[in-house]
Amino acid sequence: MMQKTILITGASSGFGAMTARALARAGHTVYASMRDPLARGGVAAAEMEKFARDEGLALKPIALDVTSDASAEAAVRQILSEAGRLDVLIHNAGHMGFGPTEAFLPEQLAQLYDVNVVGTQRVNRAALPHMRSLGRGQMVWVGSSSTRGGTPPFLAPYFAAKAGMDALAQSYALELARFGIETTIVVPGAFTKGTEHFHNAAKPADAERADLYWSGPYAGADQQALKGLAALEPADADPADIAAAIVDLVAMPHGSRPLRVHIDPSDDGAAIVNGVADRVRAQLMERIGLADLLHPKA
Repeated sequence: MMQKTILITGASSGFGAMTARALARAGHTVYASMRDPLARGGVAAAEMEKFARDEGLALKPIALDVTSDASAEAAVRQILSEAGRLDVLIHNAGHMGFGPTEAFLPEQLAQLYDVNVVGTQRVNRAALPHMRSLGRGQMVWVGSSSTRGGTPPFLAPYFAAKAGMDALAQSYALELARFGIETTIVVPGAFTKGTEHFHNAAKPADAERADLYWSGPYAGADQQALKGLAALEPADADPADIAAAIVDLVAMPHGSRPLRVHIDPSDDGAAIVNGVADRVRAQLMERIGLADLLHPKA
């Protein structure tokens, strides 16, 4: 297996931390980026450094705030100066919001878009000049089944941002193919256990307006939504399956990777809807004479 240099965003916890560790164990050089490695007393970065030392792995926490152009550029510069190349870019950084949509301030929506969507653009602009020059590379986007599966209420800002990210990923896949860069969108379902995703979700800033929902006709609907999602999840649902799927994707031969991989224990229907949408997209590329963009140049 060829050892690769990999950058993953949002690696301080959840899917990101699990994936960074799993890729390092698979023999790759992994830069596990965090918005601020010193946040919360630097515990996440220190744990990762200890893990790397104990197991003798090439795993390194690195500062990368996806809401800052300068931070994204500095992180990529550091990787290139230390490792000499960047083969795989994994867009994993994300943040969730939970509550009545009306009660989120417009600024809160803009902030969630900044992290989940615009952040990927900052990192791409920093990393792609080098990746294109290599003539071969891989980009992985950690999406969400919410973009095309069953969508429960009270998660609209997050769902809207994830849909934006998914649309961006699909266009990038076509626009990078002739540079030899292969794209996969990993589609996790609603893992309510094993990550801090729901626990750390942003709340609407307009509490007064939110209360009109919670004390009115939607009283208890938030808990019903969360309980219902948790009940759909099989007891053996393991968020580490996301990390394992990404390790497998990195190991696949160039040119053989799928556009999408679904890991959805609750089976909310996203795989079916995405299957249809991706087929329509492929057919359009054929009809307009750009079918070669569906597969990266070898």
